[in-house]
Amino acid sequence: MLDESLLDDPDALARADADGLLRDAAGSGARVRTAVRQAHEAGLADLRPDGRPRSVLVAGPGPVTACVAELLDALGNGTVTVNLVHPTGDLPAPGALRWALPGWAGPLDLLLLTSPSGDEPGLTALTDQAYRRGCSVVGVVPPRTPVAEAVTETHGLAVPLAPGPSAGSLDADAPTGTGGLARTAPGTLWALLTPLLALTDRLGLLPAPWAALEALADRLDEVAERCGPAVETYGNPAKTLAAELAGALPLLWSEGPVAGAAARHSATVLAAQAGRPALVAALPEAIEVHGRLLADAFTPGGSAEDDFFRDRVDSQEPLHTRVVLLREHAPGADSAVVAARDLAYTRGTPLSELEPGEGSDPLQAAAELIATLDFAAVYLTLALGDAS
Repeated sequence: MLDESLLDDPDALARADADGLLRDAAGSGARVRTAVRQAHEAGLADLRPDGRPRSVLVAGPGPVTACVAELLDALGNGTVTVNLVHPTGDLPAPGALRWALPGWAGPLDLLLLTSPSGDEPGLTALTDQAYRRGCSVVGVVPPRTPVAEAVTETHGLAVPLAPGPSAGSLDADAPTGTGGLARTAPGTLWALLTPLLALTDRLGLLPAPWAALEALADRLDEVAERCGPAVETYGNPAKTLAAELAGALPLLWSEGPVAGAAARHSATVLAAQAGRPALVAALPEAIEVHGRLLADAFTPGGSAEDDFFRDRVDSQEPLHTRVVLLREHAPGADSAVVAARDLAYTRGTPLSELEPGEGSDPLQAAAELIATLDFAAVYLTLALGDAS
């Protein structure tokens, strides 16, 4: 059961947040600024590329890497192909993972490595493989780690990962438990993504000049101010969403590629942190794919139908669906948002909506959507008592 009283008690939230997830979320803007400074010191501002890569390959442990790849693809708007290199391994622990370049990868391609720990043997081996193939390699990893050293030794560029306020509080190598929280900590995404945005801007793949990265940090700070633990639930979009998702099966409907990346990232974070499932679909297909789920109630080990003769002592409340509608900007003439709202209203399904501020560019829209959802996931985790 959700402890709603906890949401409006900043001191209780701080005590419950043993892993510092709220501090990490609030520090996302600061991590972007640190990442910008470190990227500049690493020489990205002075980079003079000789042409553009044919494709970009992204590899690294954890679901945050997948979100990095999706955002680079969405923000690039088709200017270059972005491919996620999926790992294999008998365990989800980073030390057991292995990556392999696709057969076509070669000197015309760019490999981007992301790692919060920098000690994955599989990424070190991938770096050697890329060097033999002639691929350019850039890694965002902690300094003086095996992966950073491998990138430097093979004439690649290693950019230091900006540390977070909770650095060292979680074991990033643990296959389960707190390790999963470490690899989905709210600020990790922005620390990994920011240097790669600076790089791809220099390569002419997407527009992310230094001013845009400063604006990204400012937007993350604005979200942290609106969604912080001192702001009461009625005026706090993240706390409000957390309360709305308690006892619900979220249907994360998105419109636009950036919103789609945010929805998929949020589903991963809800599962990894709060232990809550969520289903993701893009509009307009979501209306057909999830239409039959609206207004249904699900009980563990049973059907949606209520048995009049069942024993109601210690019975669990049924799980109801709730649509969470994510969009990058106000709906236009060809938007399916109105149809989605009408369907939810007709079926009696509650609906929540998230939209960035007016005039937001795609990067700022991504920041506002993802940061708000990250705060909501943290509050849901703490109020459910599931934080480790």
